[in-house]
Amino acid sequence: MVFRLRPLANGLRTDHPIPDLPFVDDSHIPIEKGPDAIEAVGRGVAEGMWGRCDRDRNGGWLAFTTDPLRTDLGWSVRYHPEHGMTVLLLDDRDTAALHEYWWGPPLLFRSGGYWWDGTTWYRPQQVWDGASERYERRPVRAATTIHAADLIDDHTNPARGKILKVANFDKEAPAVQGWPDHLAKWATVRAERGEGLPLQECVVRLTAPEFTGDQLVGIPEMAELAGITSSTLRAYISRGENSIPLPQATVGGRSMWARPVAEDWAEARSKSSEGVEATMASGDNDSLSRGAADVRQRFTENFTRTLWERPAVRKRWTLRHRNEEAVRELADELAWEVAASLDRIIPTEELGSTIRHAVLDELANGGDSHEDLVDNQDWQFVGITLPVSRMLGWHVRHFPYFAQTVINDIIGEAERRLDMPRQVTIRSLSNALTMDSGLDGKTLEAYLKLVLPPENAS
Repeated sequence: MVFRLRPLANGLRTDHPIPDLPFVDDSHIPIEKGPDAIEAVGRGVAEGMWGRCDRDRNGGWLAFTTDPLRTDLGWSVRYHPEHGMTVLLLDDRDTAALHEYWWGPPLLFRSGGYWWDGTTWYRPQQVWDGASERYERRPVRAATTIHAADLIDDHTNPARGKILKVANFDKEAPAVQGWPDHLAKWATVRAERGEGLPLQECVVRLTAPEFTGDQLVGIPEMAELAGITSSTLRAYISRGENSIPLPQATVGGRSMWARPVAEDWAEARSKSSEGVEATMASGDNDSLSRGAADVRQRFTENFTRTLWERPAVRKRWTLRHRNEEAVRELADELAWEVAASLDRIIPTEELGSTIRHAVLDELANGGDSHEDLVDNQDWQFVGITLPVSRMLGWHVRHFPYFAQTVINDIIGEAERRLDMPRQVTIRSLSNALTMDSGLDGKTLEAYLKLVLPPENAS
């Protein structure tokens, strides 16, 4: 799930302020009492109010609640025992979504979805690793963390800063001017109360080489990376479709993305159902997969023979203006109906589950000594028997996107249940499909590049 939220303000008790957002007094929310108290503020209190909290295994927690004074607003809190607390004010409709984004390693988000786990900055999560059942974690090269202490100096004046009240908070107000002064005001109040982390540990934002001007791309460049037109990308953005990531900057009123973020989005798009189906398309005008197109061709020939080459049948329906070409066109239409109905002819989900179990059984039986496979450079895969590998190949040809899920499930299950290194499973599957899929090498290589997860997950 690509990060899409835009918080409205920082809570006064946050340890990690988001740049350019105002600070709002959060003293009426019992943050100091922990997640259960935060949840209780809004959960089931009145119609339109809600709250929830969860704890992690490391002593941290996250919680959200509708604001009791402004039910159109809500508070979200993320706490880590070492890295402190983030407190944000959002539109109340967004608090549950932020709760979901925060579940797991992310402690905070910046610059359109870049996230920090307390040690490392990562790019926005876009490329799905089906075997691990999570998005790939892609570290930011040469990232530098900017802390509050780096931004408060002799030029900032807390007297010019403001702490707003939630009751009269304006959601539509423009971005605050002179934000470092507001940051200094926040720091002064914290010092007076003796709250929070030291300023040199309060994360504000990150910088990285990929944020420099020559690494930012606009809509035309991003569309080119994805192989679409600029107008198509603008339409996606305006309609909120295709998981377009938030931009990293606005230059002259134009949204700009870090090139690696744009490249990740293009990669994720290529691995979507549309991208996989396009790679495996037969090239006909009806966008059938290669296997479905084979079925269509076979039935076209069968129907042609039935309707034209058997005189007893032909004389019952043909007219003088009919000819073989017209009959073939009709037969092709009938065959298309069969090919397009494959998912109703074949129980796709059940077939995929059967293949998954069969391949895992092959890996379990053939991989008893899989520790040796990694060290032996001449033999880095488990052999899969001909019937099973042919069935897997058939599934890839006829239902390429469903097969992608099956392949990733196999890799993940082998890793978790059989303790088999994923590189061994990937090579075992690749070897089986290379020999027995019935696909040409170029098409199979393109398909595997899209659907296989990385051999070494981070």
